[in-house]
Amino acid sequence: MRLLFRTFAAVVGLSLLAFYAVLAVLTYRFLVLLWSVRPDPATSVALVGGVVLLTAWANYRFGTSRLLASVEASRLLPERAPGLYRRLDALSERMEIATPTVYVARLAAPNAFALGGPRDGIVVVDRSLFRMLSGDEFEALLAHELAHLEGYDGLVQTFAFSALRTVVSVLAVALLPVALFLEGVARATAWLRGTPTATPLSDGGYGVGGVVTLVAVGLTLFVRAYSRRREFAADDRAVEVTGRPLSLARALERLQQATESPLSRFFGLPTPPTPGPEDETRLGRLLSTHPPLEARIERLVESAEERDAAARSIPIR
Repeated sequence: MRLLFRTFAAVVGLSLLAFYAVLAVLTYRFLVLLWSVRPDPATSVALVGGVVLLTAWANYRFGTSRLLASVEASRLLPERAPGLYRRLDALSERMEIATPTVYVARLAAPNAFALGGPRDGIVVVDRSLFRMLSGDEFEALLAHELAHLEGYDGLVQTFAFSALRTVVSVLAVALLPVALFLEGVARATAWLRGTPTATPLSDGGYGVGGVVTLVAVGLTLFVRAYSRRREFAADDRAVEVTGRPLSLARALERLQQATESPLSRFFGLPTPPTPGPEDETRLGRLLSTHPPLEARIERLVESAEERDAAARSIPIR
């Protein structure tokens, strides 16, 4: 009986290996055929670039309305907040962008974010910010968000992630024959060893999946690093426009404090410190779209000290 099972397992294993090998060869030949009828390099790049741009534009346009709906944001008309719009108009004029539309939402935590570009911008703010921040702090936070609109940060990041998905998809398709062959080897090996439910070498081509994942993670880290640099750049631009780095620092500090435990604040209990750069995991920092608030606040305080020192110094020519 055992010999019969071994024979049956060997036949099944070799059959699976042959099946997946043929499937891998057919897939490879199909890809070679597609490659042979490809247009010239310039046209190919233009087509791929066009698809990436079209996808990014669609995500950029339709994603905005979906995001506003997901946070149940409602438009804040100028007559309801004339003081806010006066500050917003002044900031927009200094930055030479169109005054964005303000939406109010109930976010998971006190925050604000910008959508769109310099001509069609939207700024979404959490309702709690109106009672949490002073006028100057609110203005500094708005200036930070306007800097994102001014720099097309949302569009650039949408384009970057569309390009990332395209690269990963092309790589996955190119490596599909290898993945199929490895899958066949794994399944055949399992049957030949008499353990058909096990796949000791590969389950769907772990090696190929690892390569694709590695490329995806690498490109994601690059995009996230760019996003963190843009946060610092938006802070610097807000300081340049308002001339009040401490206002933005205080606004960020209030946002940070608002994430503390409500029970701790009510009973006066000590709240564990927010993890700083040395406390967070390295991977967590690398994957974050924003730098730590402590680092941003520290830079703003240093900027204020430098401005104060420059104002007190006597220039010499």
